[in-house]
Amino acid sequence: MKLTGKSVVVTGASSGMGKAIVERFAQEGANIIAVARRKERLDELAASLKDTPGKVIPFVGDVSKEETMVSAIDLAVKEFGRLDILINNAGIMDDMSPIGDVKNEKIDQVFAVNVYGPMYSMRKAVRVFLEQGGGGNIINVASFGALRTAAGAVYGASKAALVSLTKNTAYMYMPDGIRCNAIAPGGIATEISTSMGMPNMNGYNRIKNVMATAPAPGSPEQIASAALFLASDDSGYVNGDVLVVDGGWAAG
Repeated sequence: MKLTGKSVVVTGASSGMGKAIVERFAQEGANIIAVARRKERLDELAASLKDTPGKVIPFVGDVSKEETMVSAIDLAVKEFGRLDILINNAGIMDDMSPIGDVKNEKIDQVFAVNVYGPMYSMRKAVRVFLEQGGGGNIINVASFGALRTAAGAVYGASKAALVSLTKNTAYMYMPDGIRCNAIAPGGIATEISTSMGMPNMNGYNRIKNVMATAPAPGSPEQIASAALFLASDDSGYVNGDVLVVDGGWAAG
């Protein structure tokens, strides 16, 4: 097992990639605070993993709120004695609008979850890592959309901001033994499209040409494998990187 006794906080844990990460990490011996809004799903997840080597504690909250992320990390320290790994997985889509059609409400909504939430949690985590000593590990789930146009202006900008935040954090805290990397998934079979609602047709009609070149969707479990690599000592010399997991989509 690669994560025996590690203390981990995972956001967006009730479905999709976050759920797969919690499952894989618990099987690898990690103790996890699983953060999401849907209590029933978190409870089901924790119950399904009760016989794994790791322990899973559900934490219900809105990841865009600072108090949620501070409290979740405090709980990890209280329950497990320290924090070793933070995974900012939670994210939502925009409606594919080009910048001329973007509404203020969509900017606020998407940036709150995709940027502000990770910034709050990373700020708290870094402070905990520094106080503990011995380094720490942050993994941010960015997107293919940060590298190429595969969604609207707001989503792409939010994920690009997360990539920039990842690289800055890796560089700033490298002397302290804190690593920070990102995963950029391509098309993965998750529920994220349900957060999009009715697409903006101006944007959709442009983006569908890019979508047409996508390979078959990947699975959440494939993202969990990438996260395990970045969380484990196997990637000990990897820092400030963006691991693209897209089946070759960006290579075209």
